[in-house]
Amino acid sequence: MGTFVISKRDNGDYKFIFATRRGKTIFTSISYKQKSDCEKLIGGFQQHFELFAITKIRNAGGKYFFRLSKDGFILANSRKYTTELLMLKGINEIAQHIPAAEVLDFSENDSIFPEADLVFAETEEANK
Repeated sequence: MGTFVISKRDNGDYKFIFATRRGKTIFTSISYKQKSDCEKLIGGFQQHFELFAITKIRNAGGKYFFRLSKDGFILANSRKYTTELLMLKGINEIAQHIPAAEVLDFSENDSIFPEADLVFAETEEANK
C-alpha cells in the first residue's frame, strides 16, 4: 500500500509525494499554485495510471530515476536509485499500489500539538 502526501512549500506552492507503506518517497510532483491541481493529478494517477508516460533515465553520476509525464509535460520525478533493477521495482510498486493509495493532506500546517510554551508552563507550575 502506498500513500500520497500533499504539502505546502515555503513559497506557498503545493506539491505531493507518493511514499511506500514504510514511508520511503518514490516520487515527488512538480509545484502547483492550487491544492486542487494536486488533488486532480492524484485522482488521474489513481484512475488512469496507464495513460501516463514513464521515462527511465540514468544521470551522469550513474544513478537511475524515472519521470512521470503526460503529453510531454513532466509531472513528477522519482527518487534516485543505485541500480536499474531497484528503479524497476519502484515503478512496479507504484503501478501496483497507486489505485488504492490513501491521500493525506498536510498542506495546512495545522499542528496537532499544543505550543511548547503552554506545555512547559503547565509543567513548571505543577513542580512548584
